[in-house]
Amino acid sequence: MSSEKHILKVRDDASPIKFEGDLSVGKFQCENYSETSWLNSRDFGYKELRSRIEPWLTSLFQTEHLSLLAGSGLTHAIHFIAAEKPAAGMDSVDFIFSDKEIKKAAQESAERSGRDQANIEDQLRVANELLRGLEILGQTKNAEAVSADLETIIGDFGISILQSERNIAEAGESERQEAWNTLITFLMSFASRTGVRDRLNIFTTNYDRLIEAGAEVAGLHLLDRFLGNLMPVFRSSRLDLDMHYNPPGIRGEPRYLEGVARFTKLHGSVDWIQAEQDIRRIGLPFGAEQIKPYLDAPGLRGVDANKLMIYPNSAKDRETADYPYVELFRDFAAAICRPNSTLVTYGYSFGDEHINRVIRDMLSIPSTHLVIISRDDNLGRITKTYDDLGRSSQISLMVGPGLADIQKLTKYFLPKAAIDKTTSRMSELLRQRFNSEQQTSERDEEGGNSGSEQP
Repeated sequence: MSSEKHILKVRDDASPIKFEGDLSVGKFQCENYSETSWLNSRDFGYKELRSRIEPWLTSLFQTEHLSLLAGSGLTHAIHFIAAEKPAAGMDSVDFIFSDKEIKKAAQESAERSGRDQANIEDQLRVANELLRGLEILGQTKNAEAVSADLETIIGDFGISILQSERNIAEAGESERQEAWNTLITFLMSFASRTGVRDRLNIFTTNYDRLIEAGAEVAGLHLLDRFLGNLMPVFRSSRLDLDMHYNPPGIRGEPRYLEGVARFTKLHGSVDWIQAEQDIRRIGLPFGAEQIKPYLDAPGLRGVDANKLMIYPNSAKDRETADYPYVELFRDFAAAICRPNSTLVTYGYSFGDEHINRVIRDMLSIPSTHLVIISRDDNLGRITKTYDDLGRSSQISLMVGPGLADIQKLTKYFLPKAAIDKTTSRMSELLRQRFNSEQQTSERDEEGGNSGSEQP
């Protein structure tokens, strides 16, 4: 396997450490090892990396407030384990009406956001703006043409998302089991917090239901803004709901249930539908072949693919002021912008300026910390963001396949995917015994010395 480049900055590293390595043998060579305080030679392996990274992440994961922001890299990672190929991408598409103009405007929008190439989200946003302008001008025929394009493209995009889900669900037995086990370990490494700590907050920009499916398999309870069972409705008036239980033999003292997380999909979901004045979550099976059959139900009459709550990312924050996204981004800002808070990003390329702005505000609080975990930085946005933020002491970097590949990450670097009180008790017991033995040895030495001095 060819050498892969990596960037690491954790603990007291003054600057990012760059190294290359052959992942097939787990051997690495550091470019600037002389600047490190923990490497004695240029060559090292996973043993040295684990001893450096795992205690640091374990400590950060037990801060008062912990949040995870998962980007498309998480879906691609799990999909590759199951199907040995990437999941559905965000490639640009072709419109029938004004395709050239839409692509030009989308490209300009992407460049203003610091991205080299426009994607389908940029095109959908521009097409929605064009549709609104045509409606204002009263150009009904052209507006209908754009609306028809949007319905087709959003519908096809939704089907491609479901196809990625189906590829995971229909993979071979061993590949599927490995994919789910990896996802469960990843999620539970974050969610394994005792009930006395603030709940884990999970945020994602993905439209698929991979996290929801993984949480179901893992037995992780997700709390979101939807209330109801048959066709849950998005509620702005969500109270600070939680889950408790009554311990046996104890009355009137409920305790927080472990394995609970708060969940927010910042850009919407493939199973969110706008039905009249409400945002509803429909019963769309994981990996379904089509969406349309599940829209043929009372209360959803007249709903088509245009009503899918798939959110084009925003370059100017216009869409974030619209319902329900204003509520979702308010949840994001409220969760991370508070003292003693840690935000971990996985598979997020920092291409959404409206999200980056909230992260920038979070780091203005001295006790917050940002951990960036990404398989690569081909576009250079992570490095640029790190430099632009100017808060190096509050940022940890783990960039490169040897660090961020989800199987290696869960195997070597993430905390144990359980609430491990046994290990902490064992460490305390060993520490007490070591101190006791040391004190006994010192007393014996003092006694021996005083005895030898007597005549």
